[in-house]
Amino acid sequence: MKATAPLWTPPPSMDIEALPAGTWWDAVRAAPAVGERALDILGNETGAVIQDKYGTLYWLVRVGSATSRHLRQVRVLTKPADESTYLGVPPVIWTKGSRTHWRVPLTADHYLTDAGRLWGALAEADRAEYGHVPDGRQLCDHCQLPTSEPIPVDVENGGSDSAVGKATYACPTHAPLYPKRPRPRSLTSAVAAEHEGRS
Repeated sequence: MKATAPLWTPPPSMDIEALPAGTWWDAVRAAPAVGERALDILGNETGAVIQDKYGTLYWLVRVGSATSRHLRQVRVLTKPADESTYLGVPPVIWTKGSRTHWRVPLTADHYLTDAGRLWGALAEADRAEYGHVPDGRQLCDHCQLPTSEPIPVDVENGGSDSAVGKATYACPTHAPLYPKRPRPRSLTSAVAAEHEGRS
C-alpha cells in the first residue's frame, strides 16, 4: 500500500507515548479475534498496525475517514468536539514482543490504511467470528443488561432439523467469561469452512 499522506513518524522516545487521535490520523480499534481475521483479509492492503499487550489491534486511517460506522467490538478513536482521545504509540523500533508494538511496522508503504477497505475486512471478520447480527438490542446473559453489540455465546438446537434454536448472547465485556464453542453452521458458514479447509 502506498502512502496517501506525508509520512508521520512517532516522536523519538524510549517508551510508549500517548498521542492525540484526530491530529495526524484517526485509529480504528478492533478486539483481537476480529482484528486478527481482518489483518489476514487485508494482507498487503493494510497500513501500519499497533498491537497492544492484550492483543487489541489499532489501524491508522486518514482523519475523518472512519466515522459513522459501527461493528461489534470495533471503535474509532478520533478527536470529538471539546475532548481528546489518545492512543499509546510505541517507538518505531518496537516491532515484536508481548508489550505494545508495531504489528505492521510504520513505513512509507505501510502508513494509513484505506478506511473503506478496512471496514470491509472488519465486517467480514465480524460475520465470520460472531455470525449474523440480530435485530435490535439483546440482553446479556451474564449482567442482564441490554447490549447493542450482542455476541452469541450459546445456541440450543430447536429439536428438529428444521427448527430454529434459541441463541444466548453476552455483551462484549462478559463474552470472554463463556467457553468458546463452535458456532452453529449456517449454509454460508459451512461453505466458508469448506473453502478454508476446516470442514
